[in-house]
Amino acid sequence: MTFGMIYTITSGNMTAKISTMGGELCSFVKDGREYLWQAGDAWNRHAPILYPFICSPKDKAYLAGGKQYKMKANHGFARDLEFQLVHIADDFVVLCLEDNIETKSQYPYRFKLYVKYCFENGRLVNSFRVVNPSDKTTYFYLGGHPAFNCPLDEGLSFDDYYVEYEKSENVMQYLDGGKEIEILKNDNKIPLTRAIFDNDVIMKDAPNSKAISLKSDKGESSVTLYYPQSNCIAVWSPTANDDAKFVCLEPWTSVPVYCDDEFPDIEKKPHAISLQPGETFDYRYDIEVR
Repeated sequence: MTFGMIYTITSGNMTAKISTMGGELCSFVKDGREYLWQAGDAWNRHAPILYPFICSPKDKAYLAGGKQYKMKANHGFARDLEFQLVHIADDFVVLCLEDNIETKSQYPYRFKLYVKYCFENGRLVNSFRVVNPSDKTTYFYLGGHPAFNCPLDEGLSFDDYYVEYEKSENVMQYLDGGKEIEILKNDNKIPLTRAIFDNDVIMKDAPNSKAISLKSDKGESSVTLYYPQSNCIAVWSPTANDDAKFVCLEPWTSVPVYCDDEFPDIEKKPHAISLQPGETFDYRYDIEVR
């Protein structure tokens, strides 16, 4: 369930709703059809922002400046904190989260995390800006986690859908103990089943594609997510839960932080983004629905 103030933006036949809690997109409607998962017992979120970590380091602990810190929850803290309104107009809204007592107990760096939702060329653009207002280098990971209704059309089922990459990919699912499962080999479509998520998330590092879609050959509605700056794209839905009528298409700046557990210091984690004093980091993904 989403709390906080809800802001609504519109453009033509499209409407989006955004909550100040987590700066989270919580509705995307086009022509009267809701495309975003409306939360529920199967998963109580819509499209959380992942910051300053994607997933979690081992035991949720890491080192910064030689001192150990521990995250209270998975995917960092941004998704559970209140953002402040910066600006709103009919077709866009800007929110901001700044470092505070709550964040500094888990993460020592100063930051300003801006999120802007706007309509552009028939798409809903989700854009982010991380600002380093301090005199020290900061380190972080950043990603999106939007969940889309599946099925999208009445009369269809979860298994009627597939995920389609823009280009052919080789996708492996890595398991504990060094084992792996081949999901795709020089192909671009993953037929959806509950069982395919038995081993949790399916992620593709350094994808050839810059777009991924949720489609069915039996229905007219679809979702395409464009991720021009992402070095990793993930697909997830809960396994063995037919009430989880959604699929997450997750654009990430890189592989998750646990892939860097060999390096406990955040300053040395290979996939962490480093941001120099006074610099900004911009990131975006776009959602197109039909």
